[in-house]
Amino acid sequence: MDPCPSKFYPEHGFDSRKGLEQYVLDESEMNLGVDLLEFPIKNLTKTFTEGNIKGDVLIDFSVGPIVYHLYAACDFFKHIIILKIRDRCIMELKRWVDSRTGAFDWCRTAKFHVDVEGKSEHFQDIEEKVRSAAQHIVKCDLAKENIIEPMVLPPADCVLTVGLLGMISKDQDEYVSNLGKISRLLKPGGHIILCGVLGTTYYKIGKDKLHVMSYDEDFIKNALVQTGFVIDHVDVQERTSVSDLIDYKQVIFITAHKEK
Repeated sequence: MDPCPSKFYPEHGFDSRKGLEQYVLDESEMNLGVDLLEFPIKNLTKTFTEGNIKGDVLIDFSVGPIVYHLYAACDFFKHIIILKIRDRCIMELKRWVDSRTGAFDWCRTAKFHVDVEGKSEHFQDIEEKVRSAAQHIVKCDLAKENIIEPMVLPPADCVLTVGLLGMISKDQDEYVSNLGKISRLLKPGGHIILCGVLGTTYYKIGKDKLHVMSYDEDFIKNALVQTGFVIDHVDVQERTSVSDLIDYKQVIFITAHKEK
């Protein structure tokens, strides 16, 4: 019997700082960075620099207090609104945005991003650009159909979600429901960018083992179509890492637009 039963992130949360240390900094697990850091950074940089996805408002709805996925976005959107479901993530993220003592050090990922761009001279600027754009960090409630209620936010030009939907969904129906709630945040014709892990059943933070809903490429594409999206681009990469922190088989990056 598994001595470490799965917890469910929306109900139990996790230690946000411990998660960052394990998945971003831990040298023994650095090979996870190829799949979970480099893959999304490269795809996001390419996607935004192509110039088809841009606008006034980007809403970010991603796992934990991560920021590395926002580097590529900050040159293409005036405002970045970050949604979080746990207070601990909000506190960790605000500590970084406000440059407070004890904030997590994202320099390694910032350096990788500017190297991908071929603009290493921008290394000192990239984090400040994200801080300047990401001044709105909002708690949301998955139990509500309008997850930002009672707040009113402007319809987004783009919603970006990295690594979260499988962690907040107990089954396929709940995944589709959560995707529909995200869709309501978008203006007609707006884009969704989704990066996730396929074939996953768990991930570990410290001593905790947490649930991930397992799904494959066909499911996520069908879920997007069912929710009213037209798929524009899909990139799937086979797992390259060896780690018992998370049991995914592939990583996927998808861009789609909401039907008008």
